[in-house]
Amino acid sequence: MTVRFKGTELRPVLAEAVANQCRVILIKDQGVYFLAERGERRPDGRQKTIAYAAGCNPDVDGFDDWWELARAEFAGDDFGEFFDPQEGVFARILRSEDDLDVSATTTHLSLQAVPPTPSGN
Repeated sequence: MTVRFKGTELRPVLAEAVANQCRVILIKDQGVYFLAERGERRPDGRQKTIAYAAGCNPDVDGFDDWWELARAEFAGDDFGEFFDPQEGVFARILRSEDDLDVSATTTHLSLQAVPPTPSGN
């Protein structure tokens, strides 16, 4: 199983991290999402620029749906994993129109740039 991050949503997060000279963090807690380690905040204190995995956004996806998808791919524990936004697959995402697929085993995360799916899919 894999979760997908739309490149159109992920690129602003990566650009913010590059601009702030910080890392990006893949987080699984209330959803599954990427954000910049140091990013602009909204008045309520939440990070302004966040890229949620498709189907894992608690603001738009039903609790049972996003929770089950996140648990199926990443197990039950919450976590945060840090990445350099200017290296590897993230550098490719910044320079292309690609999306990002993320999958996990008990010991590894796999990240792969993939062509975007047509609108509506």
